Amino acid sequence: MNLITKLILTLTVAVALYSGVYAQTSNDKVGEIIDQVLGVVGNNIILKSEIEDQYLQYKAQNLPEEGGDVKCQLLEEMLFQKLLINQAELDSLQVSDKEIEGELENTINRFIAQIGSEERLEQLYNKKIREIKAEFKELIKDRLLAQKMQQKLTRDIKLTPADVQRFFKNIPKDSLPVVNTTTEIQQIARYPKISDEEKALIREKLDEYRKRVIAGEKFSTLAKMYSEDPGTAAKGGELGLLSRTDLVPEFAGVAFKLKEPGEISRIVETEYGFHIIQLIERKGELINARHILLVPKVSSVEAMKVANFMDSLYTKLTKDTLKMDNAVATFSEDEKSKNNGGLMYNMYTGSTKFDDEHIDPRTKLTIHDLKIGEISKPFETRDEKGKQVYKIACLKSRVKTHTANLKDDYKELQDMAIAFERQRVVKEWIKTKLDNTYIHIDESFKNCRFSYGNWAK
Repeated sequence: MNLITKLILTLTVAVALYSGVYAQTSNDKVGEIIDQVLGVVGNNIILKSEIEDQYLQYKAQNLPEEGGDVKCQLLEEMLFQKLLINQAELDSLQVSDKEIEGELENTINRFIAQIGSEERLEQLYNKKIREIKAEFKELIKDRLLAQKMQQKLTRDIKLTPADVQRFFKNIPKDSLPVVNTTTEIQQIARYPKISDEEKALIREKLDEYRKRVIAGEKFSTLAKMYSEDPGTAAKGGELGLLSRTDLVPEFAGVAFKLKEPGEISRIVETEYGFHIIQLIERKGELINARHILLVPKVSSVEAMKVANFMDSLYTKLTKDTLKMDNAVATFSEDEKSKNNGGLMYNMYTGSTKFDDEHIDPRTKLTIHDLKIGEISKPFETRDEKGKQVYKIACLKSRVKTHTANLKDDYKELQDMAIAFERQRVVKEWIKTKLDNTYIHIDESFKNCRFSYGNWAK
């Protein structure tokens, strides 16, 4: 991935955070210079402040300043984005308020996660969250328009196996990518049952919290104290603006029935545990809500019962009185892997192949010394939802770190080939648009060596 491609993914929105900070310290001549127009594409302008802000963000990430002037590269990225926006407007492409609100909320939440809290973000920006969102809104709209236009340009790209082979053959041997070790793991997974007594205890606690809020205590304070959702507890349980499809069905079904801000739901059970929900605001088909999550605990008796069952299963497997495939089909309780012959599913890549960093520590330790086809002893771990689970694992394949080849890495090479073709199509499109789009660049950037064409002409 070249610098321009990388920047369009990482720097387009982050500029807004730093622009607020920079403007506060720019009260002298620097403040006058920073508002200078450096570029014009159609009806869209690029300010010096935008380039300076992105440069600050670039420096903050400690990225290398090699291969040319970074500010020239940043300007070209901005020119490219404005060219996409200009064409999107000519083609009457639009983004909905729902799309803007969703992306805006995700962006703010990412900044809060990076900085540590909503309060720290407000202090850094010297504005309330609602004011920050208002300033981000136009940036988000532009970003989504640019993305839609780029998707329109490249949506019809399809490559045949012959195209992928040709792409692979044209990669210089010393430039072939190195593929990290990957493994495929077949599993039998069994979950200890939660007792009715434990569920009743959880419901009692949540009902108590609900009554305390109705009596006047702050929902957010109780969420910080008691919620077992690590992603939202520190934020007072706040989820941010989400659509129905962003939430598990049981949660969405209850949350979207809340009418007034401050209204509290009944107790709802999902695959993650038990929740109570408080509505913060509703915007069209989006809602922002807080929740308190409590996760039921497995009793030692139930855990021992499942452990003993897995021990007996392991004995049958090792004595060859039961085949692994049959055991998966009959006994495994993880539906996703069970429906795929027991192969674990990598939620990060959408495949059955796992890098070491994507395997939970306990499973990784268990399979480390297994040979292909060998079955592990039963072990306890946590699934991707944090639930306690007992597993037996079989190592189905292990491909060690190697130089990419078509036999082992076809999917990865296909993705590379598609990305390369998309970049080629975009580059050709830019060249055609440079001839019939009004573009002006400030004299201070006339000597830049651009990657996508002669923007300065």
